[in-house]
Amino acid sequence: MAALITENFRFLSLFFKSKDVMIFNGLVALGTVGSQELFSVVAFHCPCSPTRNYIYGLAAIGVPALALFVIGVIWNNHTWNLVAECHKRGTKNFSAAANFLIFGSVMGRAAVAPVTWSVISLLRGEAYVCALSEFMDPTSLDHFPPGYGPDILARFPCEDQPANMTHFKDEVIRRLRYESQLFGWMLIGAVAVLVFITKCLKHCCSPLSYRQEAYWNQYRSSEARLFQQTAEVSHSFCHLRETVILGKHPTYLRTLAVRS
Repeated sequence: MAALITENFRFLSLFFKSKDVMIFNGLVALGTVGSQELFSVVAFHCPCSPTRNYIYGLAAIGVPALALFVIGVIWNNHTWNLVAECHKRGTKNFSAAANFLIFGSVMGRAAVAPVTWSVISLLRGEAYVCALSEFMDPTSLDHFPPGYGPDILARFPCEDQPANMTHFKDEVIRRLRYESQLFGWMLIGAVAVLVFITKCLKHCCSPLSYRQEAYWNQYRSSEARLFQQTAEVSHSFCHLRETVILGKHPTYLRTLAVRS
């Protein structure tokens, strides 16, 4: 029984190590969902004013997504490896294929958080309703009172509108949320198709077979982990050597006391 449990744990460990990129992307997506929910509750407040609604709604969707994309590019170690490689070798010895693969990997990982943010924003629909409520055509609403224009439509995302506008407000918000969620599901489908095509092209253009590439990725992961462990040991050894040389190590102090 103990051997069976040990084998199961070993299998799970190998599985998660082989899926580290997938797990990392999942954690990034979950963190982005939580951040978007917190932003919607705490920081999102539609101005309910013509021309301001459109700018604020688009900014609520696009600016955080852009910021997350830039942060994802900066935090990726491959970005700086690519920059250092280009700076060291220059354009003459520049390997276009290899660097293009690294660039694609960096962009793919950096796009997880902004795409998740955009999808969640569209599925919720609040920013989309805020941005486009003033552009709704009043003639498409049955029995809409004449004399009302973008000023009253821009106030529909808020609560300060005339009492006779409640029915039309619900209709406008329902239509805009339908459009927003439709665009959100279309974005999910487009991203899924793009990921599938990218994976197919990657394996078709690779000179390695699927098992060889899996072995190579596992080998690189083991080498990186071994390098990190060696660096930590070297750091500890240098620190110990420094303390001994400076006479701060207890063993060294005892030796001096015995000799004296």
